[in-house]
Amino acid sequence: MERFDLRLYVAGRNPQTQQAIECVTRFCGTELRGRYNLEVIDVLEHPKNEGVEQILATPTLVKYAPGPRCQIVGDLSDRDTVRLGLGISRPAEMDST
Repeated sequence: MERFDLRLYVAGRNPQTQQAIECVTRFCGTELRGRYNLEVIDVLEHPKNEGVEQILATPTLVKYAPGPRCQIVGDLSDRDTVRLGLGISRPAEMDST
């Protein structure tokens, strides 16, 4: 099974940041169950961190592996959008509904 290397870029400590962290953490816990590494990077606290210079808006979820690299920007609460952006198929039990 493929392992996902993800980074969630946020800006500061605010309700939008907290919601993004909760949505992505919940998504990974249910959809990727132990097959992921998630790093949360605050671009205001770590402006020189690798990859930050490519972030134009927050929150941004970046998938570094498995390839290809992709970004999901903005509202991360829509599971179907996140699933599609990460290239994850819908669970088989959901396809029949």
